[in-house]
Amino acid sequence: MAIPNYQMIMLPLLKIAANEQEHTQEEVVEILAKQFALTEAEKKEMLESGRQARFDNRVAWAKTSLKKAGLVENPRRGIFKITSQGLKLLKSNPSKIDVSLLMQYPGFKEYQTPSKKLDEISGDESCEADRQTPEEVLEANFQELRRALAKELLDHIMACSPKFFEWLVVDLLVKMGYGGSRKDAGEAIGQSGDGGIDGIIKEDKLGLDAIYIQAKRWSGTVGRPVVQAFAGSLEGQRAKKGIMISTSQFSQDAKDYVTRIEKKIILIDGEQLAQYMIDNNVGVAEMANYSVKRVDIDYFDEKQ
Repeated sequence: MAIPNYQMIMLPLLKIAANEQEHTQEEVVEILAKQFALTEAEKKEMLESGRQARFDNRVAWAKTSLKKAGLVENPRRGIFKITSQGLKLLKSNPSKIDVSLLMQYPGFKEYQTPSKKLDEISGDESCEADRQTPEEVLEANFQELRRALAKELLDHIMACSPKFFEWLVVDLLVKMGYGGSRKDAGEAIGQSGDGGIDGIIKEDKLGLDAIYIQAKRWSGTVGRPVVQAFAGSLEGQRAKKGIMISTSQFSQDAKDYVTRIEKKIILIDGEQLAQYMIDNNVGVAEMANYSVKRVDIDYFDEKQ
């Protein structure tokens, strides 16, 4: 099954704590993972940030929601246990615990007040908002902004001249650590024109190896024959490495082809090109910067 959303986790988590013993996050994560029959891959699936496992994050937010409602408490750092309020709720034999149920508890209702109120959300939006933790909502919106920005970048690339596109590729590769100096890279790109090769760039600042480049503003899908022709051009130069950059997409046949040949050819499609530009600040300017923080538990450790 898919990884359960954090609201689906709340009731099973509270039932684990029903024995009135103290529990740790790590302990309940393992128990819940078994209850939900998660695979090893599902347990290891990370958030987009790569900083925390998705299931761990959802268990943590399930516990936080229960705590805000006064159903569990933290007797000391890293430990939680059920409260009398939590036991009372379990005795009522609820079929599920969700945001609607928790809103009857003043502590949780106050906790929800700064964000959009439940009665202001309706239909599918409510279901989607309930399904994700705050980190997941933030990351989903961040990724959507990146996708929109990537599309806008590609629109600008398609509108610029071929010469400008060459310079854009130079800027990007230099920012990514290739080509030595900007001057060296600029001289390499656009100088070859031999058998489908648009340029040659140093792999590193020492110039220990050369990478052959083909960069085109294609509008249609780039198929295997084009990639195969580029591989043939590399053979003519006795080159081992190449990069193909397209503003469109590569066919699956083309992608499969480069995995089966001896030469190392990297295919960069339009979406990847735009994402690399965003990551390396090429053609984009920072509009706002939000820092997501957490409590520094060590700071509050009086035993230190």
